[in-house]
Amino acid sequence: MRVDFDPETVGRDEFYRLLTAVVVPRPIAWVSTLSASGVDNLAPHSFFSISCVAPPIVQFTSVGRKDTLRNVEATGEFVVSMAPEAMFEQINETGTDFPSDQGEFDAVGVEREPSLLVKPARVAASPVALECRLHSTVRLGDSTLVLGRVVHAAVDEAVLVDGHPEITRMRPLSRLGRDQWGTTAGIRSIARVPYRGERQS
Repeated sequence: MRVDFDPETVGRDEFYRLLTAVVVPRPIAWVSTLSASGVDNLAPHSFFSISCVAPPIVQFTSVGRKDTLRNVEATGEFVVSMAPEAMFEQINETGTDFPSDQGEFDAVGVEREPSLLVKPARVAASPVALECRLHSTVRLGDSTLVLGRVVHAAVDEAVLVDGHPEITRMRPLSRLGRDQWGTTAGIRSIARVPYRGERQS
């Protein structure tokens, strides 16, 4: 037997908690931006994915109007750093609602490094950073979808195997429901099956 949930009657917050509990695991975009006045912002966003391959475009969603969104709109640039397991506590701390004039890099003690093509800093200890320029935004109710064209990718050579990023070395975190986070334990691999006409019995 199933339990039915009607988003029109359940309420916004309860249905949000339901969605984030069932759309799992969600990769985390650890987004760094620079305000118009020069304040470094760093915040995790778990509504994150790839939007396009050619040109390379990634997307994240800002639920509400937060510093990250305001900075991206003002400057047109941002960096997505991978959220590694080793930085679990710091990633969580940067999700705190700090005042707009207080940068999370310094408040939480995250080391920054300069980006190559954009002004926002990268997270120095993150194994992967995607430098992005704003492509477009889409307003959806109480949220804003941010699409960024990836203009440069920087990958730590320590996580590369035969030139390819290896997940067991990157060890990215993911978000689950409530206050739960996921790790990369229990990885399985399987090759795709090509179509060969009718399957043989």
